[in-house]
Amino acid sequence: MSKGFGGFTNNNVDDSRDGKAKITIDQREVDKLMKEYKGIKKYMRSALFEVKKLDGTETYISSLIEEAKNIDL
Repeated sequence: MSKGFGGFTNNNVDDSRDGKAKITIDQREVDKLMKEYKGIKKYMRSALFEVKKLDGTETYISSLIEEAKNIDL
């Protein structure tokens, strides 16, 4: 599996002169998000999701999509 976001920046480079921000990403938070994402994708591939989508009773993915539409970037 690839390294992904990594979680750490290169500490050997002095970025104080070029005006770029130095960030640190917590790998545990990335892992938690990836686990949640994989669970959602697994649910979306299931037969239960398809049945609920056809019934019109599926609300979890629908609410996530609506929430994502309302975010202004």
